Amino acid sequence: MTIAVLFGSFALLLILTVPIGIAIGLSTLITIMYTGSLPVEFLAKELITSVDSFPLMAVPFFILAGEIMGKGGISERLFNVANALVGNRTGGFAIATIITCMFFAAISGSGPATVAAIGGIMIPAMVRQGYDIKFATATVAAAGSIGVIIPPSIPMVIYGVTGSVSIGDLFIAGIVPGILVGLSMIAWAYFYSKKKGYKGLEEKTSLKKIGLAFWDAKWALLIPIIILGGIYGGYFTPTEAAVIAVVYGLFAAMVLYRALKFRDLPKVIIDSALTTATVLIIVGTANAFGRLLTIEQVPVQIADALLSISTNQYVIILLIMLLLLVVGMFMDTLAAIIILTPILLPIAVQIGYDPVHFGILMVVNLAIGFFTPPVGVNLFVASGISGVSIESLSRAVMPFVISMIVTLLFLTFVPAITMFFIPE
Repeated sequence: MTIAVLFGSFALLLILTVPIGIAIGLSTLITIMYTGSLPVEFLAKELITSVDSFPLMAVPFFILAGEIMGKGGISERLFNVANALVGNRTGGFAIATIITCMFFAAISGSGPATVAAIGGIMIPAMVRQGYDIKFATATVAAAGSIGVIIPPSIPMVIYGVTGSVSIGDLFIAGIVPGILVGLSMIAWAYFYSKKKGYKGLEEKTSLKKIGLAFWDAKWALLIPIIILGGIYGGYFTPTEAAVIAVVYGLFAAMVLYRALKFRDLPKVIIDSALTTATVLIIVGTANAFGRLLTIEQVPVQIADALLSISTNQYVIILLIMLLLLVVGMFMDTLAAIIILTPILLPIAVQIGYDPVHFGILMVVNLAIGFFTPPVGVNLFVASGISGVSIESLSRAVMPFVISMIVTLLFLTFVPAITMFFIPE
């Protein structure tokens, strides 16, 4: 009955469109008051202790770094590089958009931030180039999900903290899967563009043009090298890397590119503070929700139920992937990671999956939820930019969803792709 009250109240609050963080907190509070087994102060205590974590400090700094770089002229330069490489090919603008999202993903660590930064530039540009506005919007909404797969990634930080897994190893393991997801989206964009006759730019590309684009974007392209190289080289932790990303981003945007002015800083800081507050409320309430599940022994019950269905490793992992796919459609990614990691990670380890590999599978799977209805955040951000209705956009992104699911299955059954760069 306790579990029925917890999940029933949570589902009801979601139906009433209560924000996800508040819905999780209220359902936890209702359950505590119903059972009387825990003091009401339990929720308040969890809200404080769950965010009192050094690794978790990386989240607000990566959010701030993404805001600085999104408003600091960096996204335009990244697009110029991608456009110089593929702009004259069939579907060149669509492919360049996806590549730009991959570049920006290595800076922002956030799906919605990637859509906001790239979509404002690329959706109007694609429409001017003759692309269907639905396809243009769907391309940005889908490619924005790569923002949480290619490191640095905020969901990977949350998974690492929740599951006590090395965040540095997760970042290394996310590189190849992120590239594969991008390539699968590029394949669909090329096929669709060829079918619709979307030609590239008439001007031919050249080594000189590519070189000039790279030179103009050199300070932006150095950001992921500094962040990831510093972490993998052992010079600083992921949290310290996030702080360095903020300092370097400010220097690049204000001094080197001069696209960000002092008068712009208050808005940048306020926007990042609002995003951070939203994230940390979800982290705090989801931790309390998860602790309540553990006290009620729900993880043990779910593990027993899954293992009773089959003892086959592949059947169980497919059931877990299906569960995550459904959860990702209805729940915020960070909340899902915090609540489900303590439940699913022990099962994955028991059937032979490495915690790092499983973490990447979890992040890639839940990233699909960024652009699937009804709670796909990327859909709402992209729709707000282009004006395309959520219903039309939901249909337009389906081929991208399928391409990402195929990639996810490939990553699930070929662990070497994810674990190749992880030291033994």
